[in-house]
Amino acid sequence: MSPYRPEFSPSEQSTIDAEFSRLARNKSVYLDHAGTTLYAENQVKAAAEQLQRTVICNPHTCRTAGDFVDQVRFKVLEFFNTTAEDYHVIFTANATAALSLVAENFDFGASGDFHFCQENHTSVLGMRERVQAKGIYMLKEDEISGGLAKRNGKMAQEGCRKTGNSLVTFSAQCNFSGYKIPLDAIGKIQNNGLSQAGKQTWGSVAESKESTHNDYYICLDAASLVATSPLDLQKHRPDYVCLSFYKVFGYPTGVGALLVSRRGAEAFGKRRFFGGGTVNYAYPHSTDYQLRESFHQRYEDGTLPFLAIVGLLEGFRTLERLVPKTAEHGTMERISRHVFGLAQYLEDQLKQLKHPNGEPLIRLYNKAGYQEKSRQGGIVAFNVLTESGSYVGFGEMACVAALHGILLRTGCFCNIGACQYYLGLDEDAMDAIYKRAGRICGDYFDLIDGRPTGAVRVSFGYMTTIQDVEELLKMLRSSYLATRPQQRIRFIEEQAEQLPPLLKERVQLLRPKLLQMAIYPVKSCAAFKIESPGSWPLTDQGLKYDREWMIVDMNGMALTQKRCTELCLIRPVIKADQLELQFGADSAVSVPLSLEDQASDSAKCVSKVCRQPVEGLDCGDEVARWLSQSLGLEGLRLLRQSGQRNSSKDQQKLSLVNQAQFLLLNKSSVRSLQFEESLEETVDRFRANIIIDTGCAFEELAYKALTIGGLRFQVEGPCQRCDMICINQRTGERSPETLTTISRLQQGRMRFGIYITRIPNDQPDSEVKEQQMTCGDTVLVE
Repeated sequence: MSPYRPEFSPSEQSTIDAEFSRLARNKSVYLDHAGTTLYAENQVKAAAEQLQRTVICNPHTCRTAGDFVDQVRFKVLEFFNTTAEDYHVIFTANATAALSLVAENFDFGASGDFHFCQENHTSVLGMRERVQAKGIYMLKEDEISGGLAKRNGKMAQEGCRKTGNSLVTFSAQCNFSGYKIPLDAIGKIQNNGLSQAGKQTWGSVAESKESTHNDYYICLDAASLVATSPLDLQKHRPDYVCLSFYKVFGYPTGVGALLVSRRGAEAFGKRRFFGGGTVNYAYPHSTDYQLRESFHQRYEDGTLPFLAIVGLLEGFRTLERLVPKTAEHGTMERISRHVFGLAQYLEDQLKQLKHPNGEPLIRLYNKAGYQEKSRQGGIVAFNVLTESGSYVGFGEMACVAALHGILLRTGCFCNIGACQYYLGLDEDAMDAIYKRAGRICGDYFDLIDGRPTGAVRVSFGYMTTIQDVEELLKMLRSSYLATRPQQRIRFIEEQAEQLPPLLKERVQLLRPKLLQMAIYPVKSCAAFKIESPGSWPLTDQGLKYDREWMIVDMNGMALTQKRCTELCLIRPVIKADQLELQFGADSAVSVPLSLEDQASDSAKCVSKVCRQPVEGLDCGDEVARWLSQSLGLEGLRLLRQSGQRNSSKDQQKLSLVNQAQFLLLNKSSVRSLQFEESLEETVDRFRANIIIDTGCAFEELAYKALTIGGLRFQVEGPCQRCDMICINQRTGERSPETLTTISRLQQGRMRFGIYITRIPNDQPDSEVKEQQMTCGDTVLVE
């Protein structure tokens, strides 16, 4: 990779820097030019001076205002290398309003269809609600740019009768990734149509489009592209071009344009609305009216935002002044070279960022890489990864950036289709994010089961410097390579008051939470799960009722899944005063939950757990017969622990567990296994009591102590796994590769999950026993 080469000369750069000195004064690094670029200081001064020295009023009243507007119309056409002979300029509020205008007025005829690209701004999706098309279809990007036009020459053969007009809408530059669709696709589709209609999202039963003879028109969402790249309308001639001027100049806001070609104008149907200024006359006593002769006047409803439009003149002058054209390149071409060079440099540097274990820090999202300016703009989209390959939520990244004075964008950037494509989200995953989890555009709900719902985006303008890029890289290195996760979280929490309200809310989610508790009333049988927002009481032995019963064989030895895998199919349900055991859909038996009730009608007996004797109560013949019948083994009995059992090391009170009061599992560690089963099935294999998700796989193995919802725990050590985890807890089937996978990830060791024990406090035993844990409790690592 060659080093960064500046596009601007030192004197040019100095002049530009002086126009944006407020960034240095505010200690801000601005990297969201795809959202809006920044205005130059002398640009707004000159615009204000013009307003002060000139009387500019309603164009319907003032000739001066109309002249200014006409000047801007000419400058817009000149900016895109075209003339009034080829394109009309209709001023709108923004690119969204321009897209809406096309949707409302395009005449689809009897058989026209609406096709849009998956990787489009939300406003393009909004067109679906207004178009009067026969069918609506979603195209993948390669179905537009991949040379898939009709291979049999002209789509409309001589003598074929056209019955409609079809409209294809796509973004010239993806505002998510910066990928540029080759504009050669415009002419190919206009001349030859589409070889594939795309995925039908609305309309009657899909029909073959191979024989369609509609004329095809192109609506180009150019808002992202023209902010930093030239668009030559002599070379490429879309029928409709939509843009927002604040993306180009920073100021003024509230004004955009729809450029309509002569061909495109012919496909506009009769207006279903007209506003003031669009008609020669309109009678109140009848429905007679006559639209203006000038095409653009028919569609500029009401009074134009004339002061904003006049302000555009200084925007054009400022660009030409700060980035003067050279003998080789025009202003916008130079800006394009500048932002592409920065993006290319950043992409190369991000690829070099590695964790100490050699794993990459960054996952980039782009299609064509950063080799060709014609295919990639000044945008870099990515997510941050932990050293185990888990994702860091973009909400956390937004907090870190804000506290370092870096302004960037996170989420899906109003482009859910691109988000879906780059993050590999299928339709069910989309429903899980938006319908079931309730995520909405603009929030910081960034991870679901460890998978990102959006990304981080940095984007450049002509005023962005290489120093700005270095500040971003410095932040990433210091915050994610030189700092441990707990240190980073502590830094964010300590500075949270400096963050905007939405990010303050996100700070509350930085610490891992208790996601789920699992109680195993009968040793080696299935779990009884407590989900959010449920709570569960604690005893001095652990979670109440956990491993309080066990099944023994005719010799009094504990029966485990190692000998009988079907034990996992016995499902316990804890009810008001009963423990119900279920096997299959229709077979169940119950025993009392009250130890006193059990003791009044039970014989005492002794068994062993981990070579320690255990005093128990036999739960009777009825449950014994049920167990033997369900599992197909003779002589089985159900025992309930009745006597004291202490750990051999520190005399902690234990139930019928093997080693410690609780087994904690990090869902991120489970996720790293990538088994071909649901994540929940894999979690179940490890039979943990406490499930958390830190976002970083295996970090729990380094814990010494932790607090969950105010309760303190000490870590006894990692759980050394045996082949019991090879059993699928929902089916009883064995899969030996579970152990080999863990061994590979742990360099030959079989550690997965950690044993923890509650640290007693000074409260009386009666109060300790009444304490509870609640799903959603914050987990703090000490």
